Amino acid sequence: MTDGATVKIRAAIESLDVASYGQPPKLADVFFPQSHLKALHPDVAVVTGMRGAGKTFWWAALQEEPVRDLIGERDQRSQITGETKLLAGFGVRSEIDKYPSKDVLGRLLAQNFDARIIWRTVQAWRLAPRSHPLGRQRNWPARAKFVQDNPESIDRMFAERDDALEREGRHLVVIYDALDRSADDWQTMYRIIRGLLQTALDMRGYRRIRVKMFLRTDQFEPAEVGDFPDASKVLSSAVQLNWPRQELYGLLWHLLGNASRASEEMRTIMCESRIHEGQEDLFAAGGSNTWRVPDTLLFDEARQRRMFRRIAGDWMGQDRRRGYPYAWIPNHLSDTEGKVSPRSFIAALKAAAENSRERHPDHKYALHYDSIKHGVQRASENRVSELREDYPWVDLLLRDLQGMVVPCGFADFERRWEEGNTLSRLRNDIAQEDVKLPPSRIDDGAEGVRRDLETLSVFQRMHDGRVNIPDVFRIGYRLGRKGGVRPVH
Repeated sequence: MTDGATVKIRAAIESLDVASYGQPPKLADVFFPQSHLKALHPDVAVVTGMRGAGKTFWWAALQEEPVRDLIGERDQRSQITGETKLLAGFGVRSEIDKYPSKDVLGRLLAQNFDARIIWRTVQAWRLAPRSHPLGRQRNWPARAKFVQDNPESIDRMFAERDDALEREGRHLVVIYDALDRSADDWQTMYRIIRGLLQTALDMRGYRRIRVKMFLRTDQFEPAEVGDFPDASKVLSSAVQLNWPRQELYGLLWHLLGNASRASEEMRTIMCESRIHEGQEDLFAAGGSNTWRVPDTLLFDEARQRRMFRRIAGDWMGQDRRRGYPYAWIPNHLSDTEGKVSPRSFIAALKAAAENSRERHPDHKYALHYDSIKHGVQRASENRVSELREDYPWVDLLLRDLQGMVVPCGFADFERRWEEGNTLSRLRNDIAQEDVKLPPSRIDDGAEGVRRDLETLSVFQRMHDGRVNIPDVFRIGYRLGRKGGVRPVH
């Protein structure tokens, strides 16, 4: 790359953003990992993923007709097109006229409405014509009571809508997201999800009406939410939103190829990797042209490595002993299961580009290796902030371990917690109901908390019994590791 191209590529990386937070995405931001296309099929009722994996992105994207057109063009097997009806049943956006809020859900549960009736009410409300008697009910308690008291009327309405959809040859899917915002304790959360799964099972009795829910991986506990007849018919269809390394880089190429800055330079470089003659550079979708990354750069890891070398150089230091940037970045952003969220990946690259511009403006590559380390530190801090938002109790436990070096024996953690009276403080917070979604095994003491942290992919039990904490959490909590990225002090 020329010096001018390097500056443009660096600026383009700085401009990247994958966090839509429930807002409709731009078509140029829509990228299709293989597992995600499968997850979008109407018959897939349960879609799981870690935070930042794309659940809310797809919840918002599926509601946009141009995006559905794009999905249909990308893979007809998805059975999603612009004509498919996708309606929100719960989500990050507050839309009380479409679905109940967290507080309204709590009120309905307190009034002894079964969770299945609540979600059946939402499903019916989104499908029923306004001429239906349900449409005359002015609030959610009245609607839930009507559905509970008039099952035959609701069944007939569903059947009539299903017949009409069958004649039209299209599906209607009500989609649910952000269910972690529906409750503050696990039992209520499981109750809510169980009721939604039962509603999804009910809808499988129709040909064209479906439920699709996006759940965080830790919310999907079959033993807790699948204890009803024929639950396996819904649970077995679950698809996880995965981001293997080549898909992360595929997302990067897609975003850079469609960026307002440096897109021409990036497209030229990427086309050098083309192996399929005649593949179109641009394809029309929703009235606009969108760049499509050559297949060879999506599926050939060797070519991806060479491509990223032109952006970040050969090594993470002066020689190969420090590792190669292509593998180093995802390795240091992965949790105990080896999973990396695209949000963390892009955040690390953005921070690396910004730091390269500020600290290494004359570097011949867009990303300097020291800046990449800085970017991983920033991404770790962001991931820790997300963890703190979801599970405040994790923050209490890990803050009290600051300064320790991992991997180490679990007894070392126990001693630190005993010195800080950590578990007693946590139990006191739980008793005062100051902890959202507290550890489910706190009654088992330190060993129970250990298992909870393992479930969240924060603690990793090693073969020799020691505990390791992956860099994506370790760095943000200022724990050390011999040979690892230094925490920010």
